[in-house]
Amino acid sequence: MDFSWSEEHQAFRQEVQAFIRTHWSGGSARGGADEASRSYVKALADNGWLTLAWPKQYGGRGASHFQQLIFMEESSINGVPNGGQGADRVGPVLMIHGTQKQKDEHLPKIAHGEVNWCQGFSEPGAGSDLASLQTRAVRDGDEFVINGQKIWTSGARHADWIHVLTRTDGQAAKHRGITYFMLNMKTPGITVRPIQQMHGGAEFNETFFEDVRVPAENIIGEENRGWYIAATALDFERSGIFRMAGMIGPFNRLTEFAKQPDSAGVGRRIADTDENRLKLADTATEMIVARYLGYRVTWMQSKGLVPNAESSVSKSFGTELQQRNARRGINMLGLYGMLSKGEPRAPLGGEYSQLYLSTVSATIAGGTSEVNRNIIATRGLGLPRG
Repeated sequence: MDFSWSEEHQAFRQEVQAFIRTHWSGGSARGGADEASRSYVKALADNGWLTLAWPKQYGGRGASHFQQLIFMEESSINGVPNGGQGADRVGPVLMIHGTQKQKDEHLPKIAHGEVNWCQGFSEPGAGSDLASLQTRAVRDGDEFVINGQKIWTSGARHADWIHVLTRTDGQAAKHRGITYFMLNMKTPGITVRPIQQMHGGAEFNETFFEDVRVPAENIIGEENRGWYIAATALDFERSGIFRMAGMIGPFNRLTEFAKQPDSAGVGRRIADTDENRLKLADTATEMIVARYLGYRVTWMQSKGLVPNAESSVSKSFGTELQQRNARRGINMLGLYGMLSKGEPRAPLGGEYSQLYLSTVSATIAGGTSEVNRNIIATRGLGLPRG
């Protein structure tokens, strides 16, 4: 089996790298609200990179699945924005389940980088058990009235639209009676409250809906069948290579830092011990495994297969590896590793302190490891439900 890239793929990777060098001036790729990020996303859209793998009829470049993977991998390695939920989640879901009117209205705006999207799935009492959600949508003529609360809504403060799950039939089994809506975030009755996280950021938010009216035509798919459509969105979310690729930069910087005799003058040298060498070797080996798990998902997609359990394998392994890498790194750095960004003696600018805190949520967001293991067991291995 040949694991090497073709000359065409290698040339494309170099093209992506050159694009990033030319257009990225630095900023917050995660937050996506600063001027550098907005400018970069606009450059992506202008050059057709924002919706690279979309069919040309929807404003994409019709790139292959592996070209899309290379683009996402290089974007994550270099810490640049990659298009957000509109490009990687909402757009593909609309292509499969949306009406022609929905496609005509939303896909061009996503392709041109004109809108930011956020996702309203989790609730205070419905996280891992998402089907227990209680946000209600009650039909009133040609509209629905939504009341309830969502939590951990990434990027909600800067979003223009939200795709949200609601309960529309309280008598149905919990996986049924759920309807999937699109809402403009400026709709009266929507309130967003930032959640301050322990690493200092506030990417997560609470989102409240109070008598929010939404046209019935904003339903994605069929009424009361939203759970099954949302599963499509979650498969797109869990299949990304970005979890592994985002570790490459921090890991390489830690490795170089470990080679320096005085740890860049902060007065803390990483001990040259077998234990620390093994920590670096373990992470390097696991990163290769994570990379090929992600590549497997892309290969399946390229063959027209649906990577359901395989996406969960990639997601679980990748997020747990993020946590192991952060834990190994901060332990190697010792007490200095606890210093935060901005502290003058913080090794690596406090990067691993930030990683150690931020990766706590990695195995929760996008489906907990426990949920993904259940998917692997039942849908991948065919085991009975216990």
